[in-house]
Amino acid sequence: MKLKDWGAFALLGVIWGSSFLWIKVGQGEPLLGLAVPAGATAFSPFLLVAFRLLFGLLGMVVVLAWQRPALPRDPRTLLAFLFMGVFNTALPFVLITWGETLIDSSLASILNATVPLFTILFAHFWLHDEKITASRLVGLAVGFGGVVILVSRDLAPGGLGGNIWGQAAVIAAAVSYAVALTFSRRYLRNQKPAVQSFMVLLFADALLWVATPVAQWPLTLPTSPLAWFAVAWLGLLGSCVAYLLFFHLNNAWGPTRASLVTYTFPVIGLLLGVALLGERPDWRLLAGSALVISGIVAVNARSLWQSLRPAPAPLGPGEHGAAVRN
Repeated sequence: MKLKDWGAFALLGVIWGSSFLWIKVGQGEPLLGLAVPAGATAFSPFLLVAFRLLFGLLGMVVVLAWQRPALPRDPRTLLAFLFMGVFNTALPFVLITWGETLIDSSLASILNATVPLFTILFAHFWLHDEKITASRLVGLAVGFGGVVILVSRDLAPGGLGGNIWGQAAVIAAAVSYAVALTFSRRYLRNQKPAVQSFMVLLFADALLWVATPVAQWPLTLPTSPLAWFAVAWLGLLGSCVAYLLFFHLNNAWGPTRASLVTYTFPVIGLLLGVALLGERPDWRLLAGSALVISGIVAVNARSLWQSLRPAPAPLGPGEHGAAVRN
């Protein structure tokens, strides 16, 4: 594994791990005391995602103008990218953004880290080389136990607490990501990162601009400079640059090692939420996040260990025959 790939991995973890904070800021949350000025407005969930994807798409147009890759034209591949646009981007982005109107960014980042747990369930039935084993069953049980602890913070004695719907939305987004990841591994391997990023963002943003006027009419553009900065950051870095980094890692390392980046989200999201947004963790948040991370590691422990082991040194001249005789 090359040093530049680890650099891409670290940068991707920081960008995506901090995206949960910027979603809050784009919706008017004070950042280090810099609240939305009196009379200024921030983004609603659908409009935030639509502009986030638009900024990301504009960034990808610049990348395509520089690299000039051939874009797919066959209907089968285009339909596959449409599927990815829905389940890998449009749907989960809206669910997470709406969910963060009800829950803290740190909790959203932890719940989003359950993606590998759902992925292994779908992959068991969809991919012939990703079957559930006993160790993975243990990891699934531990991880979902952590989710139960996290959700229990908002289970009222007489029914569901108000924030449970925000948590359910983020968990549904994790399920959507898992469906998309499994689908991509089966149908869209070996596509160039720039092509994958552009096509997914193109279909997702087209769908959002159709859905946004229906879901939120009349459309009112925000007037908060901080909200616009947050959405530009989410688009250019959190969508354009992050997608290029992720698809590069997916091609270079494979999906198993590339999915390691998910482990950084709870740590980065929790630290940033507490430090910059004044969110307060309790024992359920800490215990639940620990169980979620432990479960994810347990699910992937064997494959990750095999993939991270250094390859054996190549045999020198004359050593092959000696190795065979031994």
